[in-house]
Amino acid sequence: MNRRAAVLVVNGLLVGLAVIALFPLLWMVSVSFMPTGAASTLPPPLLPAAPTLANYRELFGRVGMGRYLLNSLVISTAITLGSLALNLMAGYAFSKLQFVGRERLFKALIGALVIPSQVAMMPLFLLLKNLGLINTYGGVIVPALAGIFGIYLVRQYAQSIPDELLEAARVDGAGELLIFTRIVLPLLKPIVITLAIFTFLGSWNDFMWPLIVLTDQGLQTLPVALASLSREHVQDNELMMAGSVVTVLPVLALFLALQRHYIDGLLLGSVKG
Repeated sequence: MNRRAAVLVVNGLLVGLAVIALFPLLWMVSVSFMPTGAASTLPPPLLPAAPTLANYRELFGRVGMGRYLLNSLVISTAITLGSLALNLMAGYAFSKLQFVGRERLFKALIGALVIPSQVAMMPLFLLLKNLGLINTYGGVIVPALAGIFGIYLVRQYAQSIPDELLEAARVDGAGELLIFTRIVLPLLKPIVITLAIFTFLGSWNDFMWPLIVLTDQGLQTLPVALASLSREHVQDNELMMAGSVVTVLPVLALFLALQRHYIDGLLLGSVKG
């Protein structure tokens, strides 16, 4: 087989796999524009015969999906911004600052990664209850502000920053805050974008913790609201698909917009870490 034929075969296989991977998403979008009951016929249609926005009007009108969308946006944005601030500072400190017990504390944090998050849910719930944060945005946001994985990711990447650069800034009279904001943060830009995407996607798709903490229906996030919707409209496939599109579309658009920076951050982190 010559080189041209090999390239065609490989590209053909890749296109085929891409079609298989994308087909469920594309059919989900297609079904969301179908009239009620159209997707339940046999064989199910691939495209809507009479496209309609009735399912989306139902979601944002009677069901109130706009409120849940706003809740998810507020919570995910707050978690992303707060987590970035804390994880960046902590990761930089573990990498470049000297303090007593630094290595032991970092090893303890790494060891905690093997503990399932479900184990800590009960004590964390009781702690938040004593703090009066149950059924509030804070009950979802505060526990997610500092993540061990985020600290580890920043720490490994920050080790690639030359110590001589930081020492030269200190000799010139720059304080630690100035060094961090003016020198370190610009160098951490690739990993900042990568961590932001990880954090936003994780908080946007989180189901279990918001379900436990947020008892008020008006505070529910999109995944929780979509699960409640599935119980109430179990036979309404078209409405459920419309809800799925509303849930998936924002994070998909964010990932596609920042895909290049995300991949660059992963590759640079793997090389420099």
